[in-house]
Amino acid sequence: MNDKQNCWEFKKCGREPGGNKEKELGVCPTAIDEKNDGINHGINGGRFCWTIVGTLCDGKLFGSFISQQVSCMECEFLKTVVQEEGDDLKLS
Repeated sequence: MNDKQNCWEFKKCGREPGGNKEKELGVCPTAIDEKNDGINHGINGGRFCWTIVGTLCDGKLFGSFISQQVSCMECEFLKTVVQEEGDDLKLS
């Protein structure tokens, strides 16, 4: 069993399909991004979120890759993924 959390679990944003904020804020593109399924042991883009445009993190909508990257470099979730994946980490 994979005990590594996806971003929506770690952040408790509620934007995953069926999440408590899905109707209010919509489904996060990370949670449905099948092309990145399995990267860093995540479901869909769940452990590769810093590469997916259109995420809403800590109340901020990131519509461009550049604006998102500045915030992501300080993110505790990214730091957790880096630590958990070690040498197998895929950043981009």
